[in-house]
Amino acid sequence: MLATVLFTDIVDSTRLATEMGDRRWRGLLEEHHDLVRERLEGFKGREIKTTGDGFLAIFAGPTRAAECARAIADAMPSLGIEVRAGLHSGEVELIGEDVGGIAVHVAARIAALAGSREVLASRTVRDLAAGSGVDFEPLGHRELKGIADEWEIFSVAVSPLSAGTTV
Repeated sequence: MLATVLFTDIVDSTRLATEMGDRRWRGLLEEHHDLVRERLEGFKGREIKTTGDGFLAIFAGPTRAAECARAIADAMPSLGIEVRAGLHSGEVELIGEDVGGIAVHVAARIAALAGSREVLASRTVRDLAAGSGVDFEPLGHRELKGIADEWEIFSVAVSPLSAGTTV
């Protein structure tokens, strides 16, 4: 199926977990998970799984995925943490309750490029979301570990649409 894949990840999670200790870290992760799930529901995303301190989710289209990712990244400082996110649209294989395929790998590699509070997307996402009101800022071409060719990457900027969205 065609989907937009979203990966999120808490920045500096190992350091934070070490500083906080297991009990406090677990409580923070629960708050993080609740906030992400609230945003996923509000933007009609489908949680596939948690990845320790992050999420893998899919969306029927790139605009909701981009807006959701931006909303997640913008909400996390309220918990005292920051996340990074990556987006790519492409064919995914449904494997039971999981998803697989190159599009999933590409989204994961794009997320790995992101810095604190950054939402990065492939050109595919940018092209498919044309006219949606989501702002994409070009970052140039990047190599994605294990993926052929260079990929044009964009930052998902705060747009008037996402800035006014409440979920």
